[in-house]
Amino acid sequence: MLIHAAVCPHPPLLVPELAGAAAPELDGLRAACGRAVRGALAAVQAGRNGIVIVVGGGPDTRAHGPEAAGTLRPYGLDRTFGTGDPEGPDALPLSLTIGRWLLEEAAAPGAAARFQSVGEDAAPAECLRLGRELAGSAERVAFLVMGDGSACLSEKAPGYLDPRAEPYDEAVARALGDADTAALAGLDPGVSRELLAAGRPAWQVLAGAAGEAGAAPFDAELLDHRAPYGVGYFVATWTRRA
Repeated sequence: MLIHAAVCPHPPLLVPELAGAAAPELDGLRAACGRAVRGALAAVQAGRNGIVIVVGGGPDTRAHGPEAAGTLRPYGLDRTFGTGDPEGPDALPLSLTIGRWLLEEAAAPGAAARFQSVGEDAAPAECLRLGRELAGSAERVAFLVMGDGSACLSEKAPGYLDPRAEPYDEAVARALGDADTAALAGLDPGVSRELLAAGRPAWQVLAGAAGEAGAAPFDAELLDHRAPYGVGYFVATWTRRA
């Protein structure tokens, strides 16, 4: 059963060594991510049979082994997270690589964690079904959901400025802040793709895990929402009500 979820973005610049002199610009975002991740770890450590499942977009939908590794070498930083082969068939995509880094930053490199990528073009029904399956895989499940919002929020954004991007991200922010699973489940894959919103599949996995019929029995808090480089970043926590 899903008892807790932490939602974080996955820009490579979240890692200070890669950001360099620009690192202070994201200090607040890093702090919010750290708070969210520590909350997820505390939730599963509070009882028996708990596990953290890191969920993020990737080329395809597949489970990765507990030792699976990811690297930031393609982004100019020679750092690897995990003990596996970051160039091998079980290599983590960027979203899960940053998720693994966040776990290490929370002083939990050996935490009981699983890594699940979800295909960038996965249909909503597939994402919702996967979420239900993952939520039922252990007695106490916490998600670390990795996903960026639209990359079309300014003229200097990777996807340039699209007038649909701001209302799209505002709707996602409301849904994450209200634990509105119906709103997340209803995100349109085509529009999300056009707006370069990489988090759509992972957010819909969360909706499936929490119960996509409507308001889920979770207390939610939006810890951060910003777009410093024309890309939407969200940090949120969901805690199941007793």
